Amino acid sequence: MTLKKYDRREFLKKAAKVSAGTILGTTLFSAKSYGRIIGANDRVNFAVAGLHGRGGEHIAAITACKNARVAYLCDVDSRALEKGAKRLRDAGGDNAKAEKDIRKILEDESVDAVAIATPDHWHAPMTIMSMQAGKHVYLEKPSSHNPAEGELLLKAQKKYGKLVQMGNQQRSSPHTIEIIRKIQDGIIGDVYFGKAWYSNSRGSIGVGKETMVPDYLDWDLWQGPAPRVPYKDNYHPYNWHWFWHWGTGETLNNGTHEVDLCLWALGLERYPETVTAAGGRYHFQDDWEFYDTIVTSFEFGNKLITWEGKSCNSKLYYDRGRGVTIHGTKGTVLLDRNGYELEVNGQDKVVYVKEEKDASTDIRGGGPMTDAHFQNFINGITDGETLRAPVNEGNLSVTMLQLSNIAWAEAVTLKLDTETGHILNNEKAAARRFRSYEPGWEPKI
Repeated sequence: MTLKKYDRREFLKKAAKVSAGTILGTTLFSAKSYGRIIGANDRVNFAVAGLHGRGGEHIAAITACKNARVAYLCDVDSRALEKGAKRLRDAGGDNAKAEKDIRKILEDESVDAVAIATPDHWHAPMTIMSMQAGKHVYLEKPSSHNPAEGELLLKAQKKYGKLVQMGNQQRSSPHTIEIIRKIQDGIIGDVYFGKAWYSNSRGSIGVGKETMVPDYLDWDLWQGPAPRVPYKDNYHPYNWHWFWHWGTGETLNNGTHEVDLCLWALGLERYPETVTAAGGRYHFQDDWEFYDTIVTSFEFGNKLITWEGKSCNSKLYYDRGRGVTIHGTKGTVLLDRNGYELEVNGQDKVVYVKEEKDASTDIRGGGPMTDAHFQNFINGITDGETLRAPVNEGNLSVTMLQLSNIAWAEAVTLKLDTETGHILNNEKAAARRFRSYEPGWEPKI
């Protein structure tokens, strides 16, 4: 860190002490103007990379936060750059520079942090590159494309010492913080089972055709660390999720949030002993390479977590498209992004807390939770506030769900080293912990 950077950070620490109310450890703020409390040169300067979908929520959240601004917009699709610029203007943010190549942005010493919402295969490599350039990172889930990348990412974070907040924003939800605290204090007794689910009604992606790359897309840069393949018309901008080459399926696309809540509620900080997964691509016959329906069991000896993903059937459980139930010896908690219900000793007494925004069907997950999660990250940079979702903790749920994908693909029950998450006694399955990279793009530390 240069002297110039150090002096600037000291000013940021002082500026961060502008008064703000707190509730349950979550900073409260209005959606407008906090980002302009101090001068533009004295705020945390963000580059937002990946502007389709979730990236727009990053722009809105950063603009809503105090002591932060969007300085760069980055995407390999020129249409997304234009859309991102409009989203920034609509949110009341300052003008930002537009750039398609993250490597050029990382050369700018005035950039303090990178918010990453790119396709999954870019997540860990871009985070490592950003830390090597001296930047902190807000990283969307999943934090890596595969288990080996996750291990490398944790080694890089430890080596470079930068803050990395994973984007499982429900960790910053006031009602979630409240009920998890009550669970850990024993309100439903000894907890032993967490059920997580997500339902959606995604359509078919069809059968793609090789075609000319659109003039608005830099396909080579889009692929980045992934080995090169020809462009097809059903990859971009969203369906890459359903191809092993870049994506991680619905399990990592949405299941990460709910399984993370189960781990948190059950107080688990280690890998399961076994992982078993069953499912298939039942609804359509197309290029989709993952399952559209999956049920996974994670066994921890005296505790159990299950994950159920339905990509092509939106049937609700408990009138909710996503959520968890936490079961204990004295009762049960039903928890989602809108609030929670609590039943103790079989009584009908129910507590329900509703958030400001109905997020149960909001796939992109924007709103107060994301704003609060970014503010926690910004406060971590400026004033040393403890991160609510540091990547070394988030990597546990990510790796578990990547192992779920491996168990499904190999149609086996995986036995794990509970400290490392490494697969035992199955070389073929263990080989899936890794991926190949485009020569010259291999992430290194």
